[in-house]
Amino acid sequence: MSISKRIIYDSEHQLLRDELRRFLQENAVPQLSNWEAQGHADRSIWTQLGELGAMSPMLPSKYGGSASDMRTAAVVYEEIGRCGVAGVGGIGVHDIVSYYLQHHASDALKQTWLPRAATGETLFAVAMTEPGAGSDLRGITTRAELIGDHYVLNGSKIFITNGMTADAIAVVCRTDPTSERGGISLLLVDTTSDGFKRGRKLEKLGQKSQDIAELFFEDVKVPASHLIGEEGRGLNLLMAELPFERLLIGLVALGAAKCAYEHTLNYVQDRKAFGQSVSEFQNTRYKLAEARTDIEVGEAFVDRCVGAHSNQALSTEQASMCKLWLTEMQDRVIDTCLQLHGGYGYMWEYPIAKLYADSRVQRIYGGTSEIMKELISRSPTLDS
Repeated sequence: MSISKRIIYDSEHQLLRDELRRFLQENAVPQLSNWEAQGHADRSIWTQLGELGAMSPMLPSKYGGSASDMRTAAVVYEEIGRCGVAGVGGIGVHDIVSYYLQHHASDALKQTWLPRAATGETLFAVAMTEPGAGSDLRGITTRAELIGDHYVLNGSKIFITNGMTADAIAVVCRTDPTSERGGISLLLVDTTSDGFKRGRKLEKLGQKSQDIAELFFEDVKVPASHLIGEEGRGLNLLMAELPFERLLIGLVALGAAKCAYEHTLNYVQDRKAFGQSVSEFQNTRYKLAEARTDIEVGEAFVDRCVGAHSNQALSTEQASMCKLWLTEMQDRVIDTCLQLHGGYGYMWEYPIAKLYADSRVQRIYGGTSEIMKELISRSPTLDS
C-alpha cells in the first residue's frame, strides 16, 4: 500500500504524508485514552496541525493556507483516518466551513475568520441536523429574523461535531417565515454570543474521542454581515459543497480500512493457535487477501475522485459513489479484521474494537448509504 503507485501524487505529497503520519503517531495516538475520557481532543492538537499546514490547506495563501488542490487535503484526511484516532476527525467539519467561507462569504468575513482557521486558533463546526430534521434539511425549524443590521436566531441543533469546542458555527436556518420548506440560509455564529448555549455532550457508540453536542439558540444576535452566501440560497450553497464532504468521508474510510488491516496483519503474525501462527491458516490468508483487494480497489477509485475534484470535475454522482462504496468497504474490512482477532477483537483496549465502533457512523453522516443510492440512481448512464 505505497503511494509510489498512486500517480496523482507528487514527492511533496509523500513528504507531507510521512510527516503527518509521524506526527499523529507521536502526538495523537498516545493521547487516545485521555481524549476518550474527556470526550474531545486537546485544543493544542489543532494549532499543531496548523503549524504542519494541515488545517484547511486549500485556502489561498493570503488567508494562511497553502493554496493547494484536493491532493494535499486528501493526504490529510486519509492519514487522519489511518491513525485510528477519531478525535482529530473533526478537522473535516472545520475544513468544510472554511471552504463555505472561502467560496461564498464576504471579504470582511473571510479576513476575520479564515487566517485563524488556517492556524488552528479557531475551530469551526457546522450545525444542520435538528431533532426532527436529518437528511431532509427542508424540514428544519431553526429560524433567523432580520431586524435592522442583525439576525435574531432561535432554535436548536443536535449531533453537531465539534459542538462542544468550536469557536464559530455555520448554522443552517430558515430566514423566510412565509416559506414552510424553503428560504434557508447559512449564518456564521460566534459561540461567545449571548443566547448561545451548548447542551449535552452526547454519548456515542463510537468516536468517543471526538465531541458531538446539542446546541441551543435563544434570541442570538448575529450580524447581518455574517450571512454566508445569499439569503434564502443556503440549500444551493450546501449542495455545491457536498461532493467535497462526501469525498472527504471516503478518504477517511480508506485510511481507517488500512489502519484495521495493518493492525490485524501484525496481530495474526504474532498470535499462535494449534501450534502455529494464525497467519498461516488458509482462512486467515484468504480473508486478508480479500480485505487487501477491497482496499486497493477503493484506493484506485478515491484517487480518481481526488483527481476529478482537483480539476473541478467531481460530479455529485461520483462523490456519492465514493462515499457509498468506501464506507461500506470500511465496515466490511474492519468486520473481517475484528473476526480475525477472535475474542480479543471485542476488547476495548485493542485498536480494532475502537475502529469497529468508530466506523459505523460513516454510513450515516454526510448522507446515508440509502440517500447515496438515490442520488446515484438519478443518473444511470455510465461515465465511460
